Amino acid sequence: MNEQLKRIKSKIEQLRQLDKNLTLFGANIHKYSLNPKLSEDTLLKFETTHNITLPKDYKDFLTKIGNGGVGPAYGLETFENVLFDDLDYKRPNSLLNPSKPFPHTKPWNEEFVSTVNEEDNEEEYERQYSEFSKDLMNGVLAISNFGCGISLNLVVNGEEYGNIWTDDRGNDGGIYPSNQIVNKDRITFLNWYELWLDSSINEIKKKFENKQVETKNTERKPWWKFGK
Repeated sequence: MNEQLKRIKSKIEQLRQLDKNLTLFGANIHKYSLNPKLSEDTLLKFETTHNITLPKDYKDFLTKIGNGGVGPAYGLETFENVLFDDLDYKRPNSLLNPSKPFPHTKPWNEEFVSTVNEEDNEEEYERQYSEFSKDLMNGVLAISNFGCGISLNLVVNGEEYGNIWTDDRGNDGGIYPSNQIVNKDRITFLNWYELWLDSSINEIKKKFENKQVETKNTERKPWWKFGK
């Protein structure tokens, strides 16, 4: 196991111990647990089926640390869920297509304009939207649900291979390189995950320090007892 994976395992345990009350956002969902690791054969079958090669750091995580669980927001999705195009409503007939290249190299956000009113002709409206959004999220795996229709996705096919991108079309935010965890530049899976761990550990430590200060302040003598 390489040094980064060892650091990550250690930091997961550190965060688990620091946040025993599950105060971090999403902790009440994943509870700092990890699902059983996957075999190399399982990932190889997936790669063969979709004619792709998974980023090595993501494969290492799945085979050496765990198959989803503790992670940003509501946690890391299990590998069984990474093809759903909507992590809030996992529909077997609405899946991502990692076999085709991811079409973006810069942020994308275009407004959908229909020729019909949704209330008057919902079927035609949905057909036009489906055509409009077709292929916009090819070449990715959905790896984390940030809630409110926002998903974080790992590019597995195309120029942005190995980087994390956000799909925030549900809130008119478009599609863009992920920046939710204070990163400004493109970020790969393990770096993204470790950055989240570092950020979360710092957040919990600050909460603990602030709580100590508040407790200390409440223990001070009332003003009328000063000097007595």
